[in-house]
Amino acid sequence: MRPLTSNIPKPLLPVAGKPFLEHNIEAMRAVGIKDIILLVGWKANRVREHLGDGKDFGVRIEYLEQKERLGTAHAISMVEDKVAEPFFCLYGDIVLSKQSVEGMVNHHRKVKGSVMALTSVLEPKRYGCVEVEDGVLTNIVEKPEVPVSNLVNAGAYILDPEIFDAVRQTQKSVRGEYEVTDSFKILLDKKHMFAYKLTGEWIDVARPWDLLEANRIVMADIESAVEGEVSDRAVLKGPVQVGEGTVVEAGSTIVGPAIVGPDCVIGPNAFIRPSTSIGSGCKIGSGTEVKNSIVMNDTKIPHLSYVGDSVIGERCNFGAGTKVANLRLDEHEVNVIVDGRRVGSGRRKLGVIMGDDVKTGINATIDAGCIVGEGTFIGLGAVAKGTISPRSKVF
Repeated sequence: MRPLTSNIPKPLLPVAGKPFLEHNIEAMRAVGIKDIILLVGWKANRVREHLGDGKDFGVRIEYLEQKERLGTAHAISMVEDKVAEPFFCLYGDIVLSKQSVEGMVNHHRKVKGSVMALTSVLEPKRYGCVEVEDGVLTNIVEKPEVPVSNLVNAGAYILDPEIFDAVRQTQKSVRGEYEVTDSFKILLDKKHMFAYKLTGEWIDVARPWDLLEANRIVMADIESAVEGEVSDRAVLKGPVQVGEGTVVEAGSTIVGPAIVGPDCVIGPNAFIRPSTSIGSGCKIGSGTEVKNSIVMNDTKIPHLSYVGDSVIGERCNFGAGTKVANLRLDEHEVNVIVDGRRVGSGRRKLGVIMGDDVKTGINATIDAGCIVGEGTFIGLGAVAKGTISPRSKVF
């Protein structure tokens, strides 16, 4: 997820105006789950600062820190002395809807046993692939070369305390970790583990551009709410949320679903298109167009710029006329350089993934699929391509 996670832990990355961890907490609270244990690691202080004891979110939060990253089974084992009844377990990079959590809870009550959420994917090789017979799991294969089905482990479970006995019997994998899928196999030899097929869209935030899909899905259900000041010569179409202290100036158009956070300035004559989420303290200036993008807190895109299908970090500043390309001329899939290797993004349209504190000069151009590390300067008229290391200077 770098460069987006250089300064912020992954579950606090914004989706539809708030960290996606917050969306999960809201979904759990809605079905009556109010005692939550968060297992934290990287930048744990940021999570604690944002969520506190959970009171502001209608839940009670306790924190545990996994100081050694020894795998998912090891992570689950850390709560053994905290729970003595069935518990809901969710990976930190999955986003579930209220309907999905509610469906799992109801299924657990029906079958009276452990439940694994499943979903269908086009590339099951990337996940834990499962076999199911009469609603019961019969086999789990982690990232198989030849998938046994297109059903995969969705990273959400309701587990009985027996899982802790299975974890104690789990051996380290070839990766040197204690894998919870191995614990599940041990559990399957003794009792049933039931399958629940998620009915809604499933969001696995594995790559930076996955945030755009998560943003689109979550924003599809928002309702209009205007707390800021909107000029009578501005236009809001569809479901649009405007935060407190935000000013939408004359000539600006916002087409929903779209979210603009608090204390922003939009316009004059700005154009915000659907599936765009703007953080707090941002400026989208005159003649600027933003489309299907996430713009994080305190970022300024002042005037005559275009940003499409992009994720922009915090405290960035765009010079006038900065343009982000989001489509190849041949209209094929946009490729991205990750760890020195070219990979497909799975997206026909993808702009830039930009870390925090990046500045661009006037008339800078950023190529489709570009990744810009935090603290980088892109000079006036420069063209940025490929993957740019943190704190670089591009001229």
